[in-house]
Amino acid sequence: METPPLDYFVRFNVSRESLARLEIYVKLLLEWQKHINLIAPSTIGDVWQRHVIDSLQLLPLLPRGVTAIADLGSGAGLPALILAATQPATVHMYEANSKKAAFLSEALRQMKCGGVVHRERLERRQVPPKMPQVQVVTARAFAPLPLLLNLASPFLQAGALGLFHKGQDIDTELAEAAKDWKITTESHPSVTDPLAVILAVKEITHV
Repeated sequence: METPPLDYFVRFNVSRESLARLEIYVKLLLEWQKHINLIAPSTIGDVWQRHVIDSLQLLPLLPRGVTAIADLGSGAGLPALILAATQPATVHMYEANSKKAAFLSEALRQMKCGGVVHRERLERRQVPPKMPQVQVVTARAFAPLPLLLNLASPFLQAGALGLFHKGQDIDTELAEAAKDWKITTESHPSVTDPLAVILAVKEITHV
């Protein structure tokens, strides 16, 4: 297994305890990857940079005092489990695939992080009325922005900040999304991909 790039952990102020949880995550991810496709096979040799650091870069963008995060289409738990390993926040992970949901549950258990796995299709989701207030909603490699905004809108319209990993087609996606939504956004350059951004969605209104 590759060595964690420690300079990034200093940069993002990751504690020793958090790093230990991240190491548990990476080990478990690689074990489960042998049986189910959690990440692209081409990235197995570069898990820390391509997946862990790519998720950690959200840390400076999180609001102060965040207590609950919703992650849509969690898959391998990126970025949700990475954030849970470094923040005292509960992560609500939405994943329809039963095998991936099982991985997420086992990762939460072994990492000793707070979280809930919601095994359901987002298209059919009704946000539970007793769900804790979510301050942030995330998604990584999940859906084009117009669809993503539709799925995330219950959280965004309730005041949550959206933090979405997006690639080089972001301008096209924003133009498409503008047909249905009036949104206030900020784009932050990715630290792992010069063509990618972290799109922060601060306000959203249906038009």
